[in-house]
This record gives sequence, structure tokens and C-alpha cells, in this order.
Amino acid sequence: MAKLYGREYSRAELLERVGDVFQLGGARRITLADGPEAGVEAVEFRTGSGLNFTVLPGRGMDISLAEYRGYPLAWRSATGETAAAYYEPEGLGWLRGFYGGLVVTCGLTYSGHPSVDDGEEVGLHGRASNLVARNVWVDGGWEGDDYVMWAQGKLKEAVVFGANLCLIRRIWARLGEKCFHLEDEVENLGYERTPHMLVYHINPGFPVVDEGARLISPTEEVRPLDEVARAEADDFRSFHGPKPHFQEQVFFHRMATDAEGKVCVAVVNEAIPLGFYIIYRREQLPYFTQWKQLGQGTYVVGIEPGNCTQEGRAISRERGELEFLEPGETRRYELTLGVLTSQQEIANFEEQARVR
Repeated sequence: MAKLYGREYSRAELLERVGDVFQLGGARRITLADGPEAGVEAVEFRTGSGLNFTVLPGRGMDISLAEYRGYPLAWRSATGETAAAYYEPEGLGWLRGFYGGLVVTCGLTYSGHPSVDDGEEVGLHGRASNLVARNVWVDGGWEGDDYVMWAQGKLKEAVVFGANLCLIRRIWARLGEKCFHLEDEVENLGYERTPHMLVYHINPGFPVVDEGARLISPTEEVRPLDEVARAEADDFRSFHGPKPHFQEQVFFHRMATDAEGKVCVAVVNEAIPLGFYIIYRREQLPYFTQWKQLGQGTYVVGIEPGNCTQEGRAISRERGELEFLEPGETRRYELTLGVLTSQQEIANFEEQARVR
């Protein structure tokens, strides 16, 4: 049953009160129309709980805008949702189209820092976020007394004489809930063993990130990327206000799991109170990167589960950590993302995240 406006309603009770379920919530396709974002396909989700977010089939089926009852959840950069045609794959060119947003996909064949790997020059974070989805399906329907809304699309990273990977992504939510689910299936459609790197670059921003906010995570061990991060390693959980000339800090976490093999991570601001969380399976995403970027304008914390670190494909190969997909092989990934909206919910989540 859908919990709306302080009580639970059955399907029959809701349909008696509206002519169209979209009055309460749902998903619908739109097209962005201004400047470099012109032509980008998008899907607006309204869950009815106050959680609203926008999926971009025109940009990798990623998630840009997200809010809860008017509170923004994700950081946005100055670039805006540029169309995929503006993508610059060389070096750090990826950043010219990095609009921030709630979820940006890094992959599918490479991710992390630019590098030269096996004779191939690969840029920052891969092509996934700049692929345009095909076979997009946006709809909703009743499952008993639950109304479920979804967007699904198919992305291909393919090149002649090279990789041929297909990602099918489904993002769905239930009416009345303060969370949604992201489910990915990646298949190697080619005939050669292919490198496979995938990181979910999740970007909470102000006001979730602010002075006094903190990270909740079942971290067993943390490894700083460099000397800048090492100097602040004891404070990786805490966040301060924006500072001029802030140098980014990157930490690699080894996470513990609960009895079901899940990892629970959140950024919370108890002064509001408001938090944003992710839950994922460590067997699917064994690595976790934290990007702490508390500068002026670029004021964001990245919480990034993946099947690799963000140090680049060459380093992953050298360490023997690089994953591959055999011809015909398929991998599945599942994440739940949502909001915490009270001190009690934050306390309950922290108890859930704590591993004994």
C-alpha cells in the first residue's frame, strides 16, 4: 500500500480520489531545450513522498536533478547537462560535460584517471555517461496495492575491431517511498575478452553537505590517494564549509558488510535534519572511493562504489585488479538510494550500517 500524506491507501482508495494516478506521482518523458543541453532526453520522477529526480536517457541513463521537498540532494556544476555530442574523451575533457548530478556512471571499459593502458590512451572516467540510450521505456503500473514507476534503456559502448558492451539500466520507485532502485546488467556482446570497469559517481551536495555534516560508513580500512589526503585522513568522515583553493582529497575504503552482504553508506546533516544514503552489495562492487571536494563552487562529496578504484585502468591492470567480461558474459549490479528525513531515521540507519 502507498503511504501518502500521513496514512496508507489501497489502490482502490487512491483511484477513487483521482482521475489520473499522475496527480499523485509517476514518471514522464521530457526533452531539454536550452543551450548545450538542447535535445537531451530526460525522465521526471515524482514518487509522491516529496522525493523527485530526473533521469537522462540522453546522458547514459544517469540522474541529474534530485530533491526532497524542495531540498536539493545533489551538487550541480557550472556546465549544465550538456548534450552527448559535446563529449571530449581525451585526457580530462570529460570534466567539460560533468554536470554533477546525483548519479554519474563511470565506465564501461575504463574509469578513473587518464592513462595509457596496453598501448591505448584512455581518458577520465570513460564513455558511459555520454552514451545515448536506445529502446527507452518509461511507464508505471499497479502491483497489487503498490504503484511502481520506471525508466529503462539500453546503452552500448562499441567500436569496430574492439569492445562491444551493452548496459541495460532500469530505475524504478514505488509511489509513496523515499527511495528508488537502480539495476544494471552489463553484457559482452563481442567475441573478445574485454576490460570492464564500472563506478557509480554519486554526488551529494549542499545542504546535505555543509558545515557539520558527516559520513556514515562501515569502513574497516581507509587508504589516502596521496599526501594531500594523508594529511587529513583522520577527518575523512567530517565536512566543513567551503574553503578557497581547496585541494581535493580522495580516500579508498575497504567496507564491511551486514549479514546479507550489503554495504550501507550515507552523508547526513543532522542540523536540518537530512541525509542521503546508498545500499549496495559488496560482492558486486568491492571497491569504494570517497571524493572530498570542499572548495568554493565545487562543493561536493563523492561516494563512489565500483568494481575498481579511480586510479586508472593501467594501475588496475598492473595490480592484477582489472576485471574482464568474457564473450557472452553478463554482470548485474543493484543499488538502492534514498533520503533520511529525521534524527530517528539517521540513528536507525547508523545502527544498520554498523557492522558487529
